[in-house]
Amino acid sequence: MSTAILTGTPVPGSPLEGDLRSLGFDVRTAPDAATALSLLASAPAADRVALVDQRFVGHLHALRLALTDPRFPAAAVTGALTARPEARAALSAALTTVTDGTATGRTDTAPDAPAVHTGGAGVVTEAGQPVTRTAPAIFELPLADRVAAAIEADGTPVQRPELGSLVAAVPDTPADREQALAAVAAVDDEAVRLRSAVKARDGFFTTFCISPYSRYIARWCARRGLTPNQVTTASLFTALIAAGCAATGTRGGYVAAGLLLLFSFVLDCTDGQLARYSLQYSTMGAWLDATFDRAKEYAYYAGLAIGAARGGDDVWALALAAMVLQTVRHVVDFSFNEANYDSTAATGASAEGKEGKAVVGTPTTALSSRLDSVGWTVWVRRMIVLPIGERWAMIAVLTAVTTPRIVFYALLAGCAFAACYTTAGRFLRSVTRKAVRTDRAAQALADLADTGPLAELVARVTRRPARALPGVLPLLIAVAGGAAAVSMAAFGPLDSPVVVLGALVYVVTSGIAVAHRMGGPLDWLVPPVFRATEYSTVLIFAARADVPGALPAAFGLVAAVAYHHYDTVYRIRGGAGAPPRGLVRALGGHEGRTLLVAVIAAFSTAESDLPPALTLLAVVVAVIALTESIRFWVSSGAPAVHDEGETA
Repeated sequence: MSTAILTGTPVPGSPLEGDLRSLGFDVRTAPDAATALSLLASAPAADRVALVDQRFVGHLHALRLALTDPRFPAAAVTGALTARPEARAALSAALTTVTDGTATGRTDTAPDAPAVHTGGAGVVTEAGQPVTRTAPAIFELPLADRVAAAIEADGTPVQRPELGSLVAAVPDTPADREQALAAVAAVDDEAVRLRSAVKARDGFFTTFCISPYSRYIARWCARRGLTPNQVTTASLFTALIAAGCAATGTRGGYVAAGLLLLFSFVLDCTDGQLARYSLQYSTMGAWLDATFDRAKEYAYYAGLAIGAARGGDDVWALALAAMVLQTVRHVVDFSFNEANYDSTAATGASAEGKEGKAVVGTPTTALSSRLDSVGWTVWVRRMIVLPIGERWAMIAVLTAVTTPRIVFYALLAGCAFAACYTTAGRFLRSVTRKAVRTDRAAQALADLADTGPLAELVARVTRRPARALPGVLPLLIAVAGGAAAVSMAAFGPLDSPVVVLGALVYVVTSGIAVAHRMGGPLDWLVPPVFRATEYSTVLIFAARADVPGALPAAFGLVAAVAYHHYDTVYRIRGGAGAPPRGLVRALGGHEGRTLLVAVIAAFSTAESDLPPALTLLAVVVAVIALTESIRFWVSSGAPAVHDEGETA
């Protein structure tokens, strides 16, 4: 159980102790800093500890945000501070510093000291202005605030949540306390909590058709003790049932599939809202939320393909093409975001290596800002990129009223347009701004490339000349190699060693493309080129084989490989780095798998050998990738995050 140590002057009738107990804290009282230090030392090392001033006045949700969020080692609001086990040492050192009277900070109370805000958000005077007074001496501040300042001074970051209209204050006088209590009463804590459970930048369909009621489902789940992971799992099973209904190939099955897919999406929104509502972020939740969306969507594609086959229409190639396009779209998003996460303006870095300023002011970003000022354009631009809400709504409606073939035609057309729109905008932003990408960004792109042992060998051999390649030439080399592999798969003679030549060229060009530091303006396009090449090669070989089972086997192989690539993305996003190099090498890397598929296609003794070979490869990739992924995400070393993933 977490421990809360109350400090400062007791206030008769204060509900603070009850509020802390409702948040799961075992409450102790310390009349002075020395006693607080003793109570801190006696608290179990694996427990969260909070310091809270007994004069605290504020909303329960303000305390919840500050004291229970599992994502941050240390967090604070006015009058309250918490530290998770990993920050306990910093808390103990800071409290010792404060107890010894050596805390750094302002110690004078000069009459001309500037006015400062001492109350929490929402504490206002009758004139509507924030409560202010002369800046206090550091020792006049609440103990929790002094300790938080000492922790930050020692280099440990302290998260300070955005409270908005919520109140968190430590009033100095009875009049201030009455004013703070009035401010608390003026704001509906529960209404704020419900609003904050909804993501700020969702798509049109989610914002206006799902979130107005899904937030109440999230609250219903929270009050009954359900966890986000349970809701996520329910969403997965609902989508799998929807896929099963689609696989029946009947009109009734298609209608049921569409309705269940929409309900699965409602649950998909609810799990994130429940996590934000109750602050139940977890390592397992990050993994489930990151992977189940893709599993649900791609399983539904397979269900549609099976249903169409029952009706005599083979759409497996369309289903696989839709999965390839959607996955490559996501890789474009991930690569661009990672490349520009902490990029700096080239003009901001001096010869002495000083850090540059953030990249701003490009023509494309200026145009985007102007469009944002026109309200309706914001929603149009969010809709045309076909986020998951709009995409699933379209799939559900078309499934119910048309055929699987029409569903995939519409999906491919919509996703292709969205991919061109977003990629073109990012391309223009990349070539019009002069940016310096950090080593972290370059390493993230190298990790997303998924380079195997063959390309690694080529990179080592060609490293010196490759580093001298100018500008976008590495990207063009990667594109040329990908085009060679795809073209040979599409037009080369099957059952002939000639088709392997394209894959061999791809191995060489892939190694050259990653042999340099991936800090160029367009290097973020290299991982998507690799994904498109590998997936398309598998699709083309399976389609050209024209034997039963080849395309379903290829679908399974691409799904297994895509899982590995999504897992890589979410590890990087969580700050845990890429998967172990041993895993990447064991899976062969993108170039190794592409070469292996080409070899299988070239040396199969009969066309019917291709489906079992692809199936075996899919099983091997899935077992290796899933085993390592599950081991990582359930381990204590996995990052405690709740990644928002794709905009809904």
